[in-house]
Amino acid sequence: MKQEIVFQKVEGFSILVFAVYTFSQFGLNWWWFIGLLFLIDLFMIGYAFDKKIGALVYNIGHSLTVPVLLWLASWQLESSVFMTLSLVWFAHIGMDRAFGYGLKLYKGFNYTHLGEVGKK
Repeated sequence: MKQEIVFQKVEGFSILVFAVYTFSQFGLNWWWFIGLLFLIDLFMIGYAFDKKIGALVYNIGHSLTVPVLLWLASWQLESSVFMTLSLVWFAHIGMDRAFGYGLKLYKGFNYTHLGEVGKK
């Protein structure tokens, strides 16, 4: 495996650890964490149309931009709801990246910036 891919997987695992640890420090409800963790995968819905729309919608939901904005909004608005959503979103993205599920390329669902999913 290429060194840069290993670094990105380690980085993803670090994001996951950060999110879980931070979530635990705020005393938020773990049932919400578990219940929402895989909700982010609804961004796969774009693949029902075609692979380009699928990749675009998936990547919007799996980039760090939205959870960072939610995190900032949670502090500004003192919102535990936004805090919960942002940390679960960070955890999901970190988990995906740690397991090799990266941002999608337009070639198809199995093609990511971390390489082809399932290919050794």
